Amino acid sequence: MRTLKNLFLFAIFSLMASNAFAQGTVKGTVLEAKTNDPLPGADVVLVGTTTGVATDFDGNFILKVPAGTQKIQISSVGFATKVITVNVKNGQTTNVGKVGLAEDAQSLSEVVIVGKGIVDLAKDRKTPIAVSTIKAAEIQEKGGNFDLPELLTETPSVQTSKEGGYGDGRISIRGFDQTNTAFLLNGQPINGMEDGKMYWSNWSGILDIANALQVQRGLGSSKLAISSVGGTVNIITKTVDKKQGGFVSLMAANDNYLKGTAYYSTGLMKNGLAVSAMFGHWQGDGYRNGTVGQGQTYFFSLGYKPNDKNIFNFLVTGAPQWHGDAWTVDLQTYLDKGRKFNAMYGTKDGELYPGARNFYHKPIINLSWDWKINDKTNLSSVLYGSLGRGGYAYPTGSLWGKVSGKDGGIDFDAQVADNNAAGKAKGYMRGSYNGHNWYGFLTNLEKELTDNISINFGGDVRMYNGIHFRAPTDLLGDYGVQTTHRGSGRPLLVDNVYGGYSPWGAVFNFNNDHDQRLARDYSEVINYYGVFGQIEYSKDKFSTFFQGAVSNQDHQRTEYWNTAEPEESDKVSNMGYNAKGGLAYQLTEKAKVFANAGYYSRQPFHDDLFVNGSSSNRLNNPQTANEEITGLELGYSKKGENYNFNMNLYSTKWANRTKRSSNRGTNTYNVFRGVSEIHNGIELDGNYRPLKSLKIKAFFSYGDWKYDGNAKGRVFDLDGNDVTPGGTELELNLDGKYVNGAQVTAGGFIDYNITSEIKLSLGERFYGKNHGYIASTRDDEGAIYLPGYSLTDAGLSYKLKLKNKSTVSFRLNINNVFDKFYISSAKGTTPVTDSSANVWHGVDTSNNVRIGYGRTWNFGVRYKF
Repeated sequence: MRTLKNLFLFAIFSLMASNAFAQGTVKGTVLEAKTNDPLPGADVVLVGTTTGVATDFDGNFILKVPAGTQKIQISSVGFATKVITVNVKNGQTTNVGKVGLAEDAQSLSEVVIVGKGIVDLAKDRKTPIAVSTIKAAEIQEKGGNFDLPELLTETPSVQTSKEGGYGDGRISIRGFDQTNTAFLLNGQPINGMEDGKMYWSNWSGILDIANALQVQRGLGSSKLAISSVGGTVNIITKTVDKKQGGFVSLMAANDNYLKGTAYYSTGLMKNGLAVSAMFGHWQGDGYRNGTVGQGQTYFFSLGYKPNDKNIFNFLVTGAPQWHGDAWTVDLQTYLDKGRKFNAMYGTKDGELYPGARNFYHKPIINLSWDWKINDKTNLSSVLYGSLGRGGYAYPTGSLWGKVSGKDGGIDFDAQVADNNAAGKAKGYMRGSYNGHNWYGFLTNLEKELTDNISINFGGDVRMYNGIHFRAPTDLLGDYGVQTTHRGSGRPLLVDNVYGGYSPWGAVFNFNNDHDQRLARDYSEVINYYGVFGQIEYSKDKFSTFFQGAVSNQDHQRTEYWNTAEPEESDKVSNMGYNAKGGLAYQLTEKAKVFANAGYYSRQPFHDDLFVNGSSSNRLNNPQTANEEITGLELGYSKKGENYNFNMNLYSTKWANRTKRSSNRGTNTYNVFRGVSEIHNGIELDGNYRPLKSLKIKAFFSYGDWKYDGNAKGRVFDLDGNDVTPGGTELELNLDGKYVNGAQVTAGGFIDYNITSEIKLSLGERFYGKNHGYIASTRDDEGAIYLPGYSLTDAGLSYKLKLKNKSTVSFRLNINNVFDKFYISSAKGTTPVTDSSANVWHGVDTSNNVRIGYGRTWNFGVRYKF
């Protein structure tokens, strides 16, 4: 790392020592051509170089350029790029006056003007990365009733899947799942602090308030010490709108889905205030049998711009919801009973009743401040908080035995009668409740040291308290659960259902009565402290950057159920860091090459440090240490007037991992250390507009993702004692075996404007070289092969312009047009052998699998004013 750093410093100071040249100044004002409103944040760049500036809030810019005839490129997200020619005289200022940019077909409906120093968008750095951006217009058209991952299907090396019910989608990037992909909401980390997981049901309304989504594959541009092994997804929401207006939308979709949303913004008023608010409601029966659900989405933003140097914004948003879930079964069952099969539901009081149900409410509040200290220095800060409450309910007790083998035939009324006759809840619905109180602070100082050098420096603090327990969600009768406290042996009568399945009720009934909890009851505190920085140098055709971050995590857990009195663990502290650097060179006015490298020392997740059910609650994974991630990337991009093309090569090594698995019936678990993966690949993507009315987009990626070396393991009891039989280490044979996921992705898409009002969208995407998961406790043949699959999507839009610039838009989306039956993932590890009873396209049908959704559709109407 010292050699790499020295090379960067040498490059920077060598270029700084080069001779100065004659130059002048170009200034002007960038406006929206349609309205003549100022366009803040537009990029003004000297063509063929990385020299550039951004317009201020009033659209003004001042750019120093070499003397002579120069071409200046002016661009902004959502507007057509314009190139102007300027004759610049040495030592003089040339005023180009007002430059109007026309809105393009993919324009953002709003302009983000707050939190710019916190939000790590790739365009803010001159040294490129592998990135794809989805703008507001496309989100509105193609989002429909989907989860966020489904909007990223036109991106190379990305695989998504719909699984159980509403909000149960998943995404992987370059073969790394959601726990190893960083998700940021306006720059704020939102992955779970305990395990890195993402639950999209908690974010069901995010697409209604999204201005843009940006997928940064690999190292990314984020300066935080976050878990971005596979990549980073930035979600940029509405904040301060420039203009007054709003919309009302209605949507209907397959399986009786209905959704209504209303949004209004005052725009930025003369007194400096801007107020925006949104509310929505959705409900539906779900694609799988018994996966009915409903929820709300809300959003409120209060912005204040007292002067040209300060912008404040207060934001609160949430998406309370509940939905039924469908559990994984073997492939043969899906082939026999159809892809909508689900055993986990029945009837109660004559109505459908999900047997597995997710319910959660996660309101988020943040306060941001952007301070323009001077023309070269800006400070951005965000103070945020999150209160999460909810759980996951499932049958237990005598009810559990009535689930097996049923096809939606659980008779909950019969269980109610049985419980009342016995005078106790023999069988009931139990929830695994999970809550958190999460507070954080982010700040970043941006400063231009010279015309060529800029720096960023900031801090990241997160304070997290997690709460986990089990309790009834429905007693199914008039009596409570009679149980015994495991630690003290005290008899307990548990009859508090904590608000049932209501996500609002969970928030207001999440009390601290530990005698009303059963089978699990613990909490943890996780505190995170980090600092980060970046320096970037650019001159003429060359740019380079270096980023670094250092962080410390403190972990402490308190056990209530397995001990007679509450017992706190020792505090565990782990240091981590990351370092990233890169350089780029402008080959021509249209082509650029770049290279990036990075190294992460990532602390283990909290759930890797502690084991549920420990009797003494000590640190129970002594072999867990920081993971080591090394990434290398090479890229080439070329952009013309009607096309762009990108090629990326990458190699990521994820080393020093551990895998843990329980040994049922023995109160022991295995820990395998030294697990390593290497992910190599190539990505191609681009778009071409042969006609003004036609846009063609395509991508292709090929990956080679395998385990590197075997893993060694030992056996521990729940107190962390080494009980490995005979002291001989276990070995997990992984070397050369495939990592799960589709290692080949490809797609082609067209958007064709039949008329100025009607647009047709068609797309085909393919996923191949697909494999299931490897069991971490067995030395077997490795991940099973899964057949490749291709999906066709289509959409049709009609936009009617009304008076006063208002519009009415209609959109129909059809996904998986040809109703393709396919396996998206597999948890089974049974290979095809001569003894296989049934085989489907090379897969033993006894394997547990996830089947993708068949044909789905949605139709929406939006009135924008």
